[in-house]
Amino acid sequence: MPVRKGMAGEIPSAEEGMEIARRAVEAVKSKFPQAVLDHGTFRGEETLRVAVPSLPGIARFLKSDPDLSFDVLTDVMAAHFLDRPHEYEVSYLVTSMGNNASLRLKVRAGGEEGPAAIPTLTGVWATADWHEREEWDKVGVVFEGHPNLTRILMPEDWEGHPLRKDYPMEGIGA
Repeated sequence: MPVRKGMAGEIPSAEEGMEIARRAVEAVKSKFPQAVLDHGTFRGEETLRVAVPSLPGIARFLKSDPDLSFDVLTDVMAAHFLDRPHEYEVSYLVTSMGNNASLRLKVRAGGEEGPAAIPTLTGVWATADWHEREEWDKVGVVFEGHPNLTRILMPEDWEGHPLRKDYPMEGIGA
């Protein structure tokens, strides 16, 4: 991917990257109006909460649009909840290296939000393979369609998911 020329030189400035992220938010809202459930900005970071079924399409759009080029899935973070209408919240940090831009996508699943499964993004970003395996191993989020959803951190014979809120504080069998 060609490196864009920012006003300050070869790599766009942080301010230019934040502007790209804002344009990405508007582009997603325009292309997927029914899928965007919430939008927030905190300390210059843009976050879109999107409908679970639309996640892969939005991810493909962000990666393939030549003006946005979110080419790296930097991180996946999952949380488990007992006292909310949704059982899981999964956050994806995507980065456009050439644009010096980052954007967070969030989905909620389980409970009143519907099935506790989220479509895999391994077909969009190869790094989703290990990121999703880590979150499944720690929290128990099921990434539907993942090619190898197996333990990556815990021993193969480990029971349960240690970062779930209903996991025994003393551990299994204590």
